[in-house]
Amino acid sequence: MNEKLFIRNPEQSELGKKIILHSIQLIHKNGFEAFTFKKLAVDIGTTEAGIYRYFENKHRLLIYLTAWYWSWLEYQVTFQTNNIKNAVLRLKRVIKLLATTVEDDSSTRYVNESILHQIIITEGTKTYLTKRVSEDNKDHLFKPYKDLCAVIGNMILECSPEYKYPKSLASTIIEMAHFQNFFMNNLPSLTDFGQDKDEAEIVKFLEDLVFSSIKKA
Repeated sequence: MNEKLFIRNPEQSELGKKIILHSIQLIHKNGFEAFTFKKLAVDIGTTEAGIYRYFENKHRLLIYLTAWYWSWLEYQVTFQTNNIKNAVLRLKRVIKLLATTVEDDSSTRYVNESILHQIIITEGTKTYLTKRVSEDNKDHLFKPYKDLCAVIGNMILECSPEYKYPKSLASTIIEMAHFQNFFMNNLPSLTDFGQDKDEAEIVKFLEDLVFSSIKKA
């Protein structure tokens, strides 16, 4: 994790791990706008000043959580596609990973990846849709997201070496998976998946989008 994301590494202390665990729970329950360090401190049973020893502000904490998730997801993508030799099947596996419900990883007891995934869907764009995006980018705060897009972009090129827009398509797959999931559950008239809430249909839609695009190349 980029050291500029935090003042003190939360993964190196029990209080820090509680901050991660409880912030995920509170943001998921009440939304990022209603989330404050004061409420987090009460939930944990510590002081607000104690939380500020780990994170400069709540926005930096949100960037930390999303960066953590992207790094974890990149590992999952690599691990789950490592033994798939066919490039098309490998890319289809990635699309399914992006568009379906995430299961909690029991090896990380202070992070519930399933809940964190829902936060990424509803709050993730707030990390970079800010006036400070250029400064944060210079500090490489979005590197885990860029790394994941690069991995997926390379998989797209393996399917179609002549395709001109692998990075654009990679980031589109990720964002579209989240938007369609959010719309399906909250604004169904903006999708074709509102009635049955079927993630499998989102997967099919993304596969059609991706492979129709690269086929033209």
